[in-house]
Amino acid sequence: MILSILLLIIGFVFVSIGSDKLVEGASALAKKLKVSDLLIGLTIVAFGTSAPELAVNIVSSIKGTSNISLGNVIGSNIFNILVVVGLSAMIKPVTVQHSTLRKEIPLSLIAALSILALGNKTPSVITRGDGTVLLLFFAIFMSYILEMAQKDREMFEELEKTKEKQLGTIISILYIIGGLAGLVFGGRWIVNGAVDIAKAFGVSDKLIGLTIVAAGTSIPELATSLAAIIKGNNEIALGNAVGSNIFNVFFILGISAVIKPIVYTTVLNFDVTLLVIITVILLLFSKNLKIEKFEGLLMVSTYVGYTIYLIYRG
Repeated sequence: MILSILLLIIGFVFVSIGSDKLVEGASALAKKLKVSDLLIGLTIVAFGTSAPELAVNIVSSIKGTSNISLGNVIGSNIFNILVVVGLSAMIKPVTVQHSTLRKEIPLSLIAALSILALGNKTPSVITRGDGTVLLLFFAIFMSYILEMAQKDREMFEELEKTKEKQLGTIISILYIIGGLAGLVFGGRWIVNGAVDIAKAFGVSDKLIGLTIVAAGTSIPELATSLAAIIKGNNEIALGNAVGSNIFNVFFILGISAVIKPIVYTTVLNFDVTLLVIITVILLLFSKNLKIEKFEGLLMVSTYVGYTIYLIYRG
């Protein structure tokens, strides 16, 4: 048991450091290649902070632990909205861009609804074909991001004004390779440790996936958004969380299903329905192009209540 807990902790450390170095290295390389800041933020940062979920889900799919794959994606998306956005708003009201309100949050809602639709068909399996459809949606999302990047170059100019540490090309590449290695090994240890702990306490893989694994793999999103709020870049906080949610469903769940079909249990309908509801609430909170501190408090309080319910439900 002690070894399993240590494995889980070490796994979280590796995925956290790995994702951080991956983002840092990829961002530095992108700057040297003269890629716009908008493109970096909506692709490299969103992908980098979702990389722990990707690592965990690939390992879970290979091992055949569907509950952890689904629980990780659903739980991470719930965590991103209620905790990442909620805590960010509690520190400082979060500014919402028009494009986020009109396109990215609605797309995140479609992503949540797609899980509900795919999971409740007969049979209740997210097949390789379903995974391919999700990846097609991801391709559409990426084409939208690329279109935005071509139209908006202002953030690239802002990037040039910053005094951030500049990494050399070789160091950047080493950061990317090292970060990916940390994510792969860390993801494997998280899954192994979580499954062992679940079996020892008689707790379902689903509960572990929805809580410990989901929250642990969302640490990069939380750290990135809180850092953005503290630095005054509060628009990044929401974009990071929403972008990661889109990545998690269309890319990560899609990849996971293509590797191995995922069995869906109807018990997860409550959690996915909650994800749909809070995404709608996020859309409503964003209508005034700002998420206030009190709204952030409501979101975090909802997550506390949800966690208590999960523990009670077992």
